[in-house]
This record gives sequence, C-alpha cells and structure tokens, in this order.
Amino acid sequence: MDLLLAFQRWINTAITADLSAFAATRSWTALAAVLPLGIVFGAAHALTPGHGKTVLATYLAGSRLAVVRGIAVAGVLSLTHVGTAVVLALAAAPLVQRTLGGAGRAPILEDLSRGLLAIIGLFLVVRALRKQPHVHPHREGLMVGVVAGLIPCPLTLFTMFFALSRGVPEAGLTFALAMMLGVGLTLGLVALLSVVARDRLMTLGALHGVSLERLGRSLDGFAGVVLVVIGVRELLR
Repeated sequence: MDLLLAFQRWINTAITADLSAFAATRSWTALAAVLPLGIVFGAAHALTPGHGKTVLATYLAGSRLAVVRGIAVAGVLSLTHVGTAVVLALAAAPLVQRTLGGAGRAPILEDLSRGLLAIIGLFLVVRALRKQPHVHPHREGLMVGVVAGLIPCPLTLFTMFFALSRGVPEAGLTFALAMMLGVGLTLGLVALLSVVARDRLMTLGALHGVSLERLGRSLDGFAGVVLVVIGVRELLR
C-alpha cells in the first residue's frame, strides 16, 4: 500500500507537469504521447482503496453473470466512476470538498451510493431467502455498476480541476478518458477473476453433491449481506 501511495503521488506530479506543458505549448502531439501513461495511471490508481473492487467482486460472486457480462458491469462501474468526477468538476463543483482533509470527495454522492448499495444488498438477501429466481440479471448487474460508480474518482477530479485552473479543459477530458480505460482494465480483471472463481466453486460443489440451486442462493445471500455491511458501515463512518 505504501508503494501504491508513493506511486499515486508521482502520478499527481506527472499529470501536473504534463498539463502545465500542454497549457504552455498547446501541442496535441506531446499530449498524445503521454496518454498511454494515463492508462497506466488509471490502472494503478484503481488498485488503491475506493474504486468498487470489493463491491464488484462480491456482487459477481453471487450473480449468474458470465464473464463477458461481468466485464460489462466493470466497464459501467469505470465509466460512472470517472464520468461522475468529470461532471462534478465541470458543472457541480460546489458539491466537492476542497479542504485539505477532504479534497477530491463528494460527500452527497458518496452517501447516496452507499445507501443504494445497502438497499441492493438487502434485496439480494431477501431474494435468496425467498428462493426467487434471477430475473434480468444483466440489468441488475448494470445497476450495481452505476450505483458503485457514483463515488467520483479523486484522481479524475484532481486532473479536471487542475486542467480547468490552467484553462485547458480539453486536456483534462482527454486525460480522463485515458484514465478511465486504465481503471476499466483493473476492474475488468477483478470481474474476470471473480466470475472464474465463482464458476470453479460451483463446479466443485456439484462434484461433491451440493445442489447448484442451493449453492447459488447461498452465494447470493452472502453477497447481499456483504453489500449491506459495506453500505451501512460507510454511512456510519
């Protein structure tokens, strides 16, 4: 974690230098040359806490989604996570804390996200207890991706605010797109591993005579309990 935090500080310094250079030269060629690094920044940044990895892995563990749809949920989460930060920076800056201790946070959206996650978790628990079948699981998964992504990306907020302060919002948007791709790569990997692990567990259970329907409901209920705990715990902090 110390290594990731040190890398995060280096990322902030590098982005500041790149955006300042673009503001001085307006060279799109130079900016394009560092965009691959922006993807790396986003992927590394997504390894730090606060990017929905636990929520994504937990939900997919209890879902029936295949690998492709699981990765789609990760993509929606990434798009919402970064897109929310862009919208806040451009149009809703008063919602964002700019204090030293809370820079890059949007408490209203964070609380909304956590409350909705708790509600989704409660729904999963009730569904598992009532033995209700999964109806439109892909739509449910996309909704989870949107809800989990409502907490804006602090790195994107930092990038957008700095770009706006230098009068180059177009550079901030370009960097945000690159970072979104990087965040999506990390979350996509989390989704892939979660779905594969769940399927392996289901296969192992079937080999030992465990009912797939019963195991599926157990995973569903477990995922729901974890989401409720995450949502309520974060709301009470």
